[in-house]
Amino acid sequence: MSETVEVKPGEHGTVRVFAIDLPAEDVSAFAEPQDDAWPLRDALGSAHLDPDQVEVIALDDLAGLGLSAYLSEGHRIPDNQLADMKARLDSLRGHVLVLPSRAFGGQAQTLTPRAPLRLVGTFFEEGDRVKFEPLPAGGARGTLAPSGPGAGGDHRIRWRPVILAALAVLLLLALVVAGLAA
Repeated sequence: MSETVEVKPGEHGTVRVFAIDLPAEDVSAFAEPQDDAWPLRDALGSAHLDPDQVEVIALDDLAGLGLSAYLSEGHRIPDNQLADMKARLDSLRGHVLVLPSRAFGGQAQTLTPRAPLRLVGTFFEEGDRVKFEPLPAGGARGTLAPSGPGAGGDHRIRWRPVILAALAVLLLLALVVAGLAA
């Protein structure tokens, strides 16, 4: 029975790595979407998958770097997450699927990966954490009071533009009536 993988709504910062157990000559047909058919999406059991966010990597292309270093440098996976997996990641052969959260477009899904995909590991990108620090002492004390012209209850100043506009309209109306009477 295959293992299910839960993708939470709005998930971000998670990177899943799958081995692709196929001969090299079959990988491109498996990995590339064609019209409505996409064997990779079907093998994941995914309802939504952004092809622009899917990485299929030939591990030979990482010679000298290794998959663990690629994940560390390319996806900001902290070394403490990779330490126990380093040997396993770097000993993989063939092709892998590197699947960041953004490939799911924020949609919740339950993946049911099946052959030729095999889940190797799930990692979490290192990110700048939001820090909530208290305000400096007294920083939020005090009262709110009106400020600026007309503050403090002097309503005459706020009404002045309205009164002037009304007088201008009356004057204009008087001129129009006088012009019609002449």
